[in-house]
Parts: sequence; C-alpha cells; structure tokens
Amino acid sequence: MSAEAWEPVQRVRTYEQVMAQIEDRILDGRLKAGDKLPSERDLSALLGVSRPSLRESLRVLEALGIVDIRPGGGAEGGAVLVGEPGSGFVNLLKLQLALGQFDQTDVLETRVALETWCCDEAAVRSTEKDHQDLELILDQMDDPNISTADFNRLDAAFHVRIAESTGNTLTSHLMGSLRTAINRQMIEAYARLADWRATAKVVRSEHRHILEAIRQRDADEARRAVGEHIHSFYNIQNAKDLNQTH
Repeated sequence: MSAEAWEPVQRVRTYEQVMAQIEDRILDGRLKAGDKLPSERDLSALLGVSRPSLRESLRVLEALGIVDIRPGGGAEGGAVLVGEPGSGFVNLLKLQLALGQFDQTDVLETRVALETWCCDEAAVRSTEKDHQDLELILDQMDDPNISTADFNRLDAAFHVRIAESTGNTLTSHLMGSLRTAINRQMIEAYARLADWRATAKVVRSEHRHILEAIRQRDADEARRAVGEHIHSFYNIQNAKDLNQTH
C-alpha cells in the first residue's frame, strides 16, 4: 500500500470531545436556548470523563457565550444554554482584528455591504421613534467640546441604531459587534489626523444627509450616501498614512 493512503491519527483532547457532543445536540435541536445541562457530577458520569475535563469544556463554551455557568446547586445553579446574543462573538472578532487576521480592505468591504443594506431597509421600515433617536445621537455629536472617544462612541451608536431600525435583530447584532471590534482602530484613526475636528464636521454633515434620506424614504439615496460616507473616511485616513511615509 502506498504511503499516500495513510493519514495521520488525529489526537482530540477530552474537553474537545465533550464540547463536540454538546454542540451536536444544539445543532440537531436536542438542546435549545434556556435548557439546563445535567449537573457536573451527572454529566461527567454520562460522558465518561473526569470532572476537570468537563469543567474545561464548559469554561470554553462560557467564553464563547454559549452557556451561562450559574453558581450554587439546585434549580438556580449549573450550566444553562444562553438565549440572548452575548459578547463571545464580539470578543473573538475584536482579537482577530487586533492580530491582523482581517485587513483594512476586508473591514471596509464588509462595512459597505452591511451598512448599505441597513440604510436601504431603514428607509422602508424605520419609524418616527427611530428617526428621533438618530436625531438625538447627532445632536450630541454637535457638542463643540466633545472628545475623540465620545465622538466615536456616538458615531458607532448612530450606525448601530440604523441597523436596529431595520427590525432585523441578527443584522443589528452583527453591526454592533463589528463597531465594537473596530473601536480602537477608529479612535487611533482620528488620533492620526492633523485636525480631527475638521473631519468630524464632515462626518456629522454626512450623517445628517443619511438620516434625511432615510426620513424621506429614499432608499437609493440612503444606500448611496452611507457607501460614500464610509469610503470617504477610509480615503482620508489612507491619505494621511501615505503623507506620513514621505
């Protein structure tokens, strides 16, 4: 038999096998949000693994936002499958961006694709309450003494609020996760500008135009405006980086 027919034996750690069984039950519907896993003693016996290995797998699932480990015994304690989106995805995305696993072009293209869709849908689905909330955010951004950090926080809140106004909870969570993940990069981008307040003035004006297009139910203009808005900021930042190299 040729050497090519052989494959290396995969060594799978015990806690990974435990995680795989829990994941399988979530994916095939045997476990669902709000379900409580058997007690640590019972589950370790059912799986035939040590309690330290079981705890390790549960800690990983907790970090990923899949289970909530509640202290104490009885009905209130133990591992419960999480029913609401948590911070696991945000933390993972933030670390991968910080490690350079996604470059600026990836982030730019993803933002444009996500946010143009959001503005398109917001122009159709948003309510007067949505418009009022967005207006309030923009009014706060007009504070002449605002700091870079607060300006960026409100900038992110504006874009996330548009996503929320679509009524699509997954999209709004993705938008919130993405903006949280790039928060540090955005603050650093403003810090590298010679006059960040001049850029902030342009950003505020573009935000007002996006909101007006949404209010007027002009989906085409809302989509065009947000795409241009995102590209514009990245173009300003790229130009600044290029000047610093000369």
